[in-house]
Amino acid sequence: MPTAYAPLFAGHAAWLDSHRGWDAGALTLARCMARAAGAPLHAATVTRLLIDLNRSIGHRQLFSPFTRALAPADRQAIVDRHYRPHRDRVAATIAAHIAAGRRVVHVASHSFTPVLDGKLRQVDIGWLYDPRRHGEASFVRAWMALAAPAAPGLRLRRNAPYRGRADGLTAWLRQRHPDDAYVGIELEVNQRFVGQGGAPWRALQTALTDALVATWSAGAGGPLR
Repeated sequence: MPTAYAPLFAGHAAWLDSHRGWDAGALTLARCMARAAGAPLHAATVTRLLIDLNRSIGHRQLFSPFTRALAPADRQAIVDRHYRPHRDRVAATIAAHIAAGRRVVHVASHSFTPVLDGKLRQVDIGWLYDPRRHGEASFVRAWMALAAPAAPGLRLRRNAPYRGRADGLTAWLRQRHPDDAYVGIELEVNQRFVGQGGAPWRALQTALTDALVATWSAGAGGPLR
């Protein structure tokens, strides 16, 4: 939480520490995948209770109940300082690789709470994508197939616990790049693994990362340039 906005959240530490405030474990997994793949990592560490970087401008959940009532100029300052720089860096990196004739696989690392509104979620790992895009569908199927043997007993799901076509950064980028050039996937990991920590959490990171690298190396979903 940027210091200047901390007073807005006085007495609400539980919100900041919960799944509403951040995706526990997502950055740890992202770093593991980026190192193994030799890929650039664009990480955002500001709480989404200030502004949700995975929502489009105008989306009703872009700002939280704590920031939605700020004056328009104050909300715009948050957009300019925290939202646009991250989104612009991601978009520019992808556009540069595509302009150079390369196919980009963009993996957005997220995690989700095991229980939402009192309901236990029946998902351990979820891959979110647009099933209408052949490159994304093929890549996800191959990635899941390679991850499954290393994660026996885990519930691996496509487009769960959320829909891959819902509003988000990958959905926004799909509008700007064709299927054969851009593969946008959101990886969702159940936060119970993060809570357990230790060897099981490290093993899951390794399994997902190794399967990702193998899928990319095999050229799943289209030709690699």
